[in-house]
Amino acid sequence: MARRGCDVCGADGYSSPSVTVDAVATRVRNGAIEALMIQRGANPPEWKGKWAFPGGFVDVGEDPLDAVLRELREETGVYGRNPTLLSVLGSPGRDPRKHCVGLFYRVDVDGDSKPSAGDDAVNADWVPLGMMDAENVAGDHIQVIGMISNAE
Repeated sequence: MARRGCDVCGADGYSSPSVTVDAVATRVRNGAIEALMIQRGANPPEWKGKWAFPGGFVDVGEDPLDAVLRELREETGVYGRNPTLLSVLGSPGRDPRKHCVGLFYRVDVDGDSKPSAGDDAVNADWVPLGMMDAENVAGDHIQVIGMISNAE
């Protein structure tokens, strides 16, 4: 007999990872590559105050391409366009809350945008890649910083 799923949320009794999206936007200022980052609030506590790419959970019924632009706007006030997949990270321990598969998208933004923190971010700013390390960056986002540092 097939499992019956919830008509509202799609839950079907299977234990599945959640899907998250993160917007990776960069610019060059004074010869340095900067990334549009947010400083995390209190959830999860392990990442409080650490830098992260703006992002969050994909809602039920939402396309990840729409979700990444929504999360960017909600957390930084910056509008993005043209998301293209950069990386997928899905190690079961990558998020202390639960198993999440993260889709990281390159997103075009106006390089002169002035970000302002919103949603669950306590700060939003353009941060030079050279100022970020494993101590001040949330989770595996440092791997993505390494990817974009090596590519540019």
